[in-house]
Amino acid sequence: MRIGIDLGGTKIEGIVMDGSGREIARRRVPTPAAAGYDAILGAVADLVAALESLASEPCTVGIGSPGAISHKTGLLKNSNTVCLNGRPLREDLAARLGRPIRLENDANCLALSEARDGVGQGLRCVFAVILGTGVGGGLVIDGALWPGRQHIAGEWGHNILEADGPPCYCGRSGCVETLLSGGGFAASYRALGGQEGLAAPEIVARAGRDPIAQATLDRYGARLGRALGVVVNILDPDVIVLGGGLSAVGALYALAPRALASAAFTDEFTTPIVAARHGAASGVRGAAHLWPAQGPRRHEPPRRHGPQPPPDPRD
Repeated sequence: MRIGIDLGGTKIEGIVMDGSGREIARRRVPTPAAAGYDAILGAVADLVAALESLASEPCTVGIGSPGAISHKTGLLKNSNTVCLNGRPLREDLAARLGRPIRLENDANCLALSEARDGVGQGLRCVFAVILGTGVGGGLVIDGALWPGRQHIAGEWGHNILEADGPPCYCGRSGCVETLLSGGGFAASYRALGGQEGLAAPEIVARAGRDPIAQATLDRYGARLGRALGVVVNILDPDVIVLGGGLSAVGALYALAPRALASAAFTDEFTTPIVAARHGAASGVRGAAHLWPAQGPRRHEPPRRHGPQPPPDPRD
């Protein structure tokens, strides 16, 4: 049995999955981000305990988190849940849980899930995108995560899309994340003259009858296509998989490819852009997939700082 945890900015979701990939149980709790780092550790530990009691046997634990572990320091970096940054998240959670854990970027978990048994199954290069509270990306090549030398592979959310755009928590301005996150979608609606206080799903629901909402959606689709054009020109993936809350917006699957076709350096754009097969469950399933189905080795090797190879696809 494998437990997967998706540690998000607003919720923590967990599943128990058996060796065949069948989901046994699922739970979700709010992320106590306002209460700080220790409260988040406690919430994850409590959720793991609850899930393990449902599994009725010891489980491996894989965790998907925003950000990534720095090879230089072993501390978390680049998380939009900023209280996690600069903390030994993997080691602290392992100590709380009394076992080794595997921790990866949440978008990497999405990519791994969809490459293993989702829409990218059998394809060589899968690029997956989270469009939600934050914007991230993950890359799987030949069935294995490709984290990159600095563990930032796939982090397209912090490429600059519009240099005169709004400031980002990373210190730059006009990042993909500031414009394509749920908050960025709502900010664009307000900037065009839309009503205050509406979240992205409410704005999307108005698109057919509210010209400002429709203009916001059209702008978002064009921005998404331009941002993904950079990815296609570098990686030329076999598929682009969309996850996160905004991936449920059906219009994006027509709007984004039109803009992307203009941005891609090719005479014929054919890259499919598709929704994650496992939907909102894909990230948490990918976290469970961080462990092989047969369970951990007798002695989990110690983590080392410095560049490390991606996980063995045979796991």
